[in-house]
Amino acid sequence: MAIKKGNMVRAIREKLENSLEAQASDSRLPSYLFETQGEIVDIKGDYALVKFGQVPTPNIWLKLSQLEEFA
Repeated sequence: MAIKKGNMVRAIREKLENSLEAQASDSRLPSYLFETQGEIVDIKGDYALVKFGQVPTPNIWLKLSQLEEFA
């Protein structure tokens, strides 16, 4: 199933580590990206804006291929 706006997701560690997106930021990726659910707020092309609500952080743009639905 394709990821769409409103879906709850989490980042896939293997696809995010050492990616261009990870290299453009702090290399220490926070655990909440992989352990808690985030909501897709918007989608533009191959990227999704994800809001992680359990931790007070700004929304983050990640590639759709770096995300999976939160089970």
